[in-house]
Amino acid sequence: MSRFIACVLIAITPVLAIAGDWSQFKGPNGSGVSTDKNLPTEWSKDKGIKWKTPLPARGVSSPVVAANKVYITCSSGVRDDRLHVLCFDATTGKQLWHRQLQGTGGTACHPKTCMASNTPVADETGVYALFATADLAAFDADGTLRWYRSLVGDYPTITNQVGMASSPVLVKDRLIVPMDNAGESFIAAVDTKYGKNLWKVERPRDINWVTPLVREVQGKTEVLFSGANGLIAYDAANGDKRWSYKSGVGSIPTAALDGDALYLPVAGVSKVKLSESGVVGEPEWKTAGLQNGMSSPLVYGGRVYAANGQGFISCGDAKTGKQLYKERVKGAFSASPIAGDGKVYCFTETGICTVLKADSDEFEILATNDLGEEIMGTPAIANGLIFIRTDKAVYAIGK
Repeated sequence: MSRFIACVLIAITPVLAIAGDWSQFKGPNGSGVSTDKNLPTEWSKDKGIKWKTPLPARGVSSPVVAANKVYITCSSGVRDDRLHVLCFDATTGKQLWHRQLQGTGGTACHPKTCMASNTPVADETGVYALFATADLAAFDADGTLRWYRSLVGDYPTITNQVGMASSPVLVKDRLIVPMDNAGESFIAAVDTKYGKNLWKVERPRDINWVTPLVREVQGKTEVLFSGANGLIAYDAANGDKRWSYKSGVGSIPTAALDGDALYLPVAGVSKVKLSESGVVGEPEWKTAGLQNGMSSPLVYGGRVYAANGQGFISCGDAKTGKQLYKERVKGAFSASPIAGDGKVYCFTETGICTVLKADSDEFEILATNDLGEEIMGTPAIANGLIFIRTDKAVYAIGK
């Protein structure tokens, strides 16, 4: 089933693991919200930067932080088939290790993206990296390759001519791998120790860039995954379908889960209530003005935030859906808004971050910060710092 073919460049530097708290796309269960305090408000190329470390190649995936390590993926080469996984010390920015793989799948994609588009997921034991070539690798915290799979080798029809970007998530001892594409589509739970399928469920052959969410309910763990046929909740233990919701169609943005409320990025944002058996009744509200584009909505402090490719930042009341404001800034958004310490951070593709006051019904800007480098991936918040990956470097912003 698995093909263990990898070209790995070895340069191991062992380090001790400490706590970290932004281990997947958009942080804790994809919420985009940190509980850290004293987060930075102002920075520039010349101030407010704790450390900066250059990257060997481009990537549009997000950084993740676990056990005081920052993990980042990149891709390079004439065909964009040289795949990189890097690990940095979260406190100092020192590069701890750098591994490379040879991509086995197709590399066709939209010019904005690349093969390092899927965000890795990490824990205290190491990191799991999925690439848009459908290559999947697990490394331990010291950089030793634990296992590798060429999913195209296993399932040869996998293809997406504009590029894949759905990111894996962890549920205890299993890695949830979303693989919607124009060929053989599926969602699978992969054993984190050996890389073998624990279960695999067929899905419609359609392009999709949504990342799954995880929900605990009545002693069960559900994996919520939106796609062409709507939202489906899978049992994380065996892949069985627990419930579905046809109006939860997915494409690019990932929904926001807040308690028993789910905020779906469909035609703006709509709020539905969840029970143990799925969506209850009709949406509580639908607000077309909360437009997302490629970024995912954020729920924070009783408000819903959205940022889109036309440079609009929108905010609505999370309880009623009433739109509070919609303002335009310079630039377009691909990164999703993130929040913490009473602030909302919105990053444009050109490297400008608009910092908003979160407990305000007005468009109240606390600061505008410009790194002057491309930012496509959603930044991470951990250990009181904001970790930003640009097309050139990884930054730790804060003290």
